[in-house]
Amino acid sequence: MDFAISEKMQTILELINEFVDKELVPLEHDFLHGEWADLEPVLEEKRRMVKKMELWAPLHPKEHGGMGLDLVEYGLVCEALARTPTGVYVFGCQAPDAGNIEILMKYGTPEQKKRFLDPLVRGEIRSCFSMTEPDQPGSNPTMLDTVAVKDGDDYVINGHKWYTSSADGARFAIVMAVTNPEAPPHLRASMIIVPTDTPGFNLVRNIQVMGHAGSGWHSHAEILYQSCRVPQANLLGPEGHGFVIAQERLGPGRIHHCMRWIGICNRTMELMCERALTRAANPKQRLAEQQIVQAWIAESAAEVRAARLLVLNCAWRIETQGAKEARQDISLIKYYTAGVMQRVVDRALQIHGGLGMTDDTLIAFFYRAERAARIYDGVDEVHKVSVAKRILKEYAAEHGLR
Repeated sequence: MDFAISEKMQTILELINEFVDKELVPLEHDFLHGEWADLEPVLEEKRRMVKKMELWAPLHPKEHGGMGLDLVEYGLVCEALARTPTGVYVFGCQAPDAGNIEILMKYGTPEQKKRFLDPLVRGEIRSCFSMTEPDQPGSNPTMLDTVAVKDGDDYVINGHKWYTSSADGARFAIVMAVTNPEAPPHLRASMIIVPTDTPGFNLVRNIQVMGHAGSGWHSHAEILYQSCRVPQANLLGPEGHGFVIAQERLGPGRIHHCMRWIGICNRTMELMCERALTRAANPKQRLAEQQIVQAWIAESAAEVRAARLLVLNCAWRIETQGAKEARQDISLIKYYTAGVMQRVVDRALQIHGGLGMTDDTLIAFFYRAERAARIYDGVDEVHKVSVAKRILKEYAAEHGLR
């Protein structure tokens, strides 16, 4: 892997970091203490500024109005944007829209692209991805209770979903539902586009996550699909290929998540160091002079740098060899980076003491919002088992063992 950053990419990163510091960090208090609806007009103005700077949608191809960066370059951008909670949103590369855009570009029909993809890339609408169910393990997307039954030219969808992130205010959902119940497990489900104003699409609530329900883009919804009827023309990709499409969505998506987590680690490290250097431990010493605090900072720095290199190397492998060849790396970075982030945030909270428990800093927000990193997109334990099986299989084959 070539670790050199082009002069153009260096300039892009400098512009983004400057924008984040000057335009977005000052909005953090309103983000933490206000309502999304009140902040959204301000963020829309920031989005217009980003578009004028030609920094909009860094992940997406130029022909669709984006910057056309490759996965490694986007990883670096995502790291910079994630230092503040609204960064990815303001630059038009937020989840779940980013993943939905990718699969719409690959599998969408011309009509689907015109109606759903184009305005989504432009940032005129938002979307959500509706897969996880309360009564089935989210780590196994072949196990779904939601069904879509053909009736004439339509699908009629019935099911119960939750953790449908950003459904509040979204214009459409991409729903995973069983369409071929008699097929093999990995060919039973399909992805179907469901406009959120369709009768039978019922947003029950924004789920409280550690006491915070959130609103707008920053929320996770519980949804009931009750005889929700949409045209079969809303099928995304081939029928029965929902699992395959989901796996394609998750590979690059884990790079996005992991580099975002590195950005959170970087910001948390800044807060940690500032607190250690300015807070008195006793009348004669600051926290920074306590050896345990020094150890926490050193351990955090090493872990963050190691995780960052793992993620960038994985992004490079996906770009050069494909997601299939990089699948072991994808599992490794997912659980390792999530664990690093959790440890770094926890150390920062400990250094901040009582202040770290409040929303007077970003630390408590990171703590509650990102604990789920070890759960979504496959729980840590599933990824560890998967990696171990591959390692053992390769070793056995190499050494003639069973």
